[in-house]
Amino acid sequence: MTAKTFDAIIIGAGQAGPPLAGRLTAAGMSVALIERKLVGGTCVNTGCMPTKAMVASAYAAHLARRAADYGVTLSGPVGVDYKAIKARKDKVSDDARGNLESWIAGMDGCTLYRGHARFETADTVRVGDDLLSAEKIFINTGGRASVPDLPGVDEISFLTNSSMMDLDVLPSHLVVVGGSYVSLEFAQMFRRFGSQVTVVEKSPRLIGREDEDVSAAILSILENEDITVHLGADEISFARKGNDIAVAFSAGKAPAAGSHVLLAVGRTPNTDDLGLDKAGVEVDKRGFIVVDDQLRTSVPGIWAMGDCNGKGAFTHTSYNDYEIVAANLLDNDPRKVSDRIEAYALYTDPPLGRCGMTEAAVRKSGRRALVGQRPMTRVGRAVEKGETQGFMKILADADTNEILGCSVLGPGGDEAIHCVLDLMYAKAPVSTLARAMHIHPNVSELLPTIAQELKPLA
Repeated sequence: MTAKTFDAIIIGAGQAGPPLAGRLTAAGMSVALIERKLVGGTCVNTGCMPTKAMVASAYAAHLARRAADYGVTLSGPVGVDYKAIKARKDKVSDDARGNLESWIAGMDGCTLYRGHARFETADTVRVGDDLLSAEKIFINTGGRASVPDLPGVDEISFLTNSSMMDLDVLPSHLVVVGGSYVSLEFAQMFRRFGSQVTVVEKSPRLIGREDEDVSAAILSILENEDITVHLGADEISFARKGNDIAVAFSAGKAPAAGSHVLLAVGRTPNTDDLGLDKAGVEVDKRGFIVVDDQLRTSVPGIWAMGDCNGKGAFTHTSYNDYEIVAANLLDNDPRKVSDRIEAYALYTDPPLGRCGMTEAAVRKSGRRALVGQRPMTRVGRAVEKGETQGFMKILADADTNEILGCSVLGPGGDEAIHCVLDLMYAKAPVSTLARAMHIHPNVSELLPTIAQELKPLA
C-alpha cells in the first residue's frame, strides 16, 4: 500500500495537538491529525471542563445551604437534581468539543483521521486501512486513570475520573481510593451533592507533594464537611457486600461499605499500544516517552507533547508543550521545558494555587530562605465573603531576594497565585511584590503585606 504523504502527523487531538495543527497549516504545511476517541482530550471530555462545571454546581448547593449565614432565607430545604447537574456538565463539555471540531474542520491543510494510530516505521503511521507518512510526527496521546493491582479489584465495579462523567445517579455512599488532587475534588463535590463520602489514602497525609501545613488544612476543610478520611491505609482490598462494595484499608478496622467506589490513584500514559518500538522511540520504566528539553524524542523527527511525556499532567503544561515545539520549529525561538515554573491548582473549595518550590523543597535545597504567612481569617475579603479557611505563604531566597514559591489556599487562590507567578517569570525580587499596590478589598492585596513581613525560615 502506498502511504499518503503529509508534512506532519499529529497523533492525538488533546490540548497540544489542534493548536499545533493550526500553526503548522498556517505556515503552509499539510497535516494529518489523528484522534481515536473525542477531540479535546482529557480536559474537554473527562477532565477540567466537565469536572469544574460540576464543582460550580457543588459550590452553588453549598452556598445555598449557608444562605442563613448571609442573612438570606430560603422557603424550603436545598435540593440537588443530579440529572440536571449532569446535563449542564455535558453541555459545557459538548459545546467546547463542538467548537474545537468546527475549528479543525475549517483548518485548510488539515485532515482529521478518526482511529487508532500505530507506528509501522519511524516515519509511517497506520490508522485503520490508511497508511500515512511524514518527516515530522508529534505524539499527543495523553494518559488514563491507573488501575492498581489490589486484592479484589477485578471482582468489583469501580469508577475512574472518566467513567464518573457518565454516572447518572447520585451515589448514596462514595468511597474514594486516593488522597490527591482528582480524588479530593470529587470527594468534596459529591459530598455537597448529598452523598456520604469516605476517602481512603495509603500515605500518612493527603496530597503528599504539598507541604504538611497545606495537607493539614485541606484535611480540616474536608472533615468540616463531614467527609470521613482514613490515612495510612496499608492493606487496601475490595469485596462485594450485598449491593455494596466493602473497601478494607487497615487491619483491625472495619471496612468502608459504599454504593460506589472511585479509584483515583494516579495516571498511566497512553503509550503502550502505539507501536513505539517499531519507531525506535524510547520510553521510561513507567511508559512515559523520553524527551529532551525541547520535547524531541530519541528519534529525529518525532516529538512528544502533553501527559504522555511525563513533563507535566495538566492542560496548561500540555498547551505550553505545544508553544515550545511551535516556537522552536516556526519562530526560531529556542524555548525549553526547563524555562517554565511549576504551577497548578487544586479545585477544592477553597481552592489551592501553587507555584514554584514548596517549603520542603526549599529546606532540602539548603539555601537560606525567608518565609511569610497569613491565615485567611486575617484577610478582609475572605472575612467579608464568610470564607476564611486556608492561608497564604511566600518563600524567598534570603541572599538574592528571589521569589522561590507561593501557596494560596483560600477564596480565589487559583487566581491570586498568578500575582506571584508572573513576578517569578519576570525574575523580579520579592521587594517588587512588597512595594506593589494591589486593589482593596481583595485576597491578593495581602500578598504585598506578607512580602513586607518575611522572616528567616527556621
